[in-house]
This record gives sequence, C-alpha cells and structure tokens, in this order.
Amino acid sequence: MSYPIIDTHCDLLSYLAKVPNADPQSRDIACGIPFLKEGNVKLQVMAIYTDVAPGSMEVATKQVGKFKAMLNMHQDDVCLADRDFLASLGNESKIGAVCAIENAAGLGDENADWTAIYTQLDNIIANTGRLAYISLTHHTENRFGGGNYTEVGLKDDGRRLLDYISGKQIAIDLSHTSDWLAQGILEHITVKQLDVPVIASHSNFRAIWDHRRNLTDEFAKEIIHRKGIIGVNFLRAFLDNAVPERIFDHIKHGFAIGAEDCICFGADFFYTKDFPDKSRHPFYYPLVEDASKYPSVLESLKSDLSGEQLEKLAYKNAQRFFKSVWK
Repeated sequence: MSYPIIDTHCDLLSYLAKVPNADPQSRDIACGIPFLKEGNVKLQVMAIYTDVAPGSMEVATKQVGKFKAMLNMHQDDVCLADRDFLASLGNESKIGAVCAIENAAGLGDENADWTAIYTQLDNIIANTGRLAYISLTHHTENRFGGGNYTEVGLKDDGRRLLDYISGKQIAIDLSHTSDWLAQGILEHITVKQLDVPVIASHSNFRAIWDHRRNLTDEFAKEIIHRKGIIGVNFLRAFLDNAVPERIFDHIKHGFAIGAEDCICFGADFFYTKDFPDKSRHPFYYPLVEDASKYPSVLESLKSDLSGEQLEKLAYKNAQRFFKSVWK
C-alpha cells in the first residue's frame, strides 16, 4: 500500500536528548528517519516526554532544542508541519514533524509557580511552531492528575492548565490518564465549554486486551462523539502478550464501535535498548517492529476494510482532525 501515513506518537526526541551521540538518521530507534521514509510517513508527531522528577522542565527544553536542531540539520528529509503541509500531504517529499507534550511535568515540575508554567508552555510553542496535544500525565501521579497506573482524578492544577490551553489549537490527550482523570477532563471541558479537542494519541481498546493503558469503549465513543482521533499503539504490552495478529483485532474493533472517521496510527516507537525490565522485551512484534511496517499492516487489512477505510486509517482521519484544529 502506498498511502501516505500520519502517526500521532513517537519518542524520537527523548532518544535524541538522552542517548549520547544519538542521531535521527539512526536505525537504533524504530522511528528513525530511514524507517519513517520506508514506511511513507508524511507527518510524525514527536512527543516531548518527561518523568515526574526535579529538572523535568529542563529535560523538556532540551528536547525542544533537539527538535530545532533536527529541522536545521536534516532539511532534505524533515520539515515543520503546518496546515498548508497537511493540505498537500500526498505530494510532499519530506516528513512533516510536529511536537506534543507527553506528561505535563515538562511544563511544570511539582514546585514550579504558575508564571513559570505559563512561560514554559509559551516558550515551547514559540520554539516548536505549535503543539499537537498535551498529555497531563504519564504512568504516575503529578500535580495535574493521575496517570494510567493510578486511581487519581483531575486536580486543580489540571483544571487550570485546561483553562489556559482553551482556544490555543492544542488537543488534550487521554492516552496516559487514569479512568478517573479521563472522566474529570471530559467533565471539566464540558462544564466550562472549553475549546479543547480530545484525543487518544497512542491507545488501543480494553475490550480486545484488558490493560489499563487501553481505552474503554465508553471513553473511545466519547472521543468519537467529540470528533477526535484514536491512534492505534504497536507495543506488544498493549496489543496482546502472545498473539502478534491482535493488532488487526484492535483496528477492526475501532471500526466496529464507530471510529471509522477517528482511528489512525499512534505507534509509540521509542528507544528500547537500555530498558531495564527484560520482561518487556520484545517490545514490538516483527509485524510492527518499526515505522517501515505501515504499508504491510494496511496490506494485511485489505480483506477486512475497504480502500476508503484504509485511506482513513492511514492518514485521512488524522489529516481531517489536524486541519480542523490548526486554523
């Protein structure tokens, strides 16, 4: 399949910031530029990921610097994505890149005052061109709310951050929320009538694989109702620990529950070679082990999905969403 691809989540920037001598052209990470080109990826959302730890804001700023350096040093392959780039996606020769925040600890550590948080967010936007979305949390709890391995909901600081990004053309991401945080985010946006789109950038379906990182059908349908997007995750832990082909079941389930105009790819490729928990290896099945695999995934779905549906999954749904948000 030769469709252009939009992927809504990878961790190339944290790799570049963390690993000595890291190079975006490397094949040491599954979303390196060579793999993206082989997979016909035309737009890649690159997360600015941070832990909940002292220095988180500096770590985020370092990744912003790596993003700018990549755009400068690899101009033949990568460019900043904007609305015009989206409109001409199929004719673009370069990979369009846009940043996102994975864990708002990168915007404000546990002791930062709000002047510092607002300044950090505004500076990141100014230096990256835009943010596709913000995830309030990662796996754990922070000042904004509870991550997916907690039972903590939306905190006052989370409400304040949602209020601040309203109207700024930035989506809020439910991929790493606890169910309680997801519910709190949805309720706050609704009650305050905030202009904040809702997505899940890299999440699968709990009905197929019962994992707390995956979406319940209730939350998936809420994203569908709000015309957001749901990016299918390629990590083995969130697909099925033993069945590689489960990736196709997650995709088909999305179509079955009404996500035909919302489902896309959010592969979640990151640097795994130094990961200490060996039980997580292999992180990805060979079917989806790097960004070159998108065409073969689409090819495997030809008997289950129409050509129009495959196009929507590959790029049209994410293209529609970002064009509607990036006004």
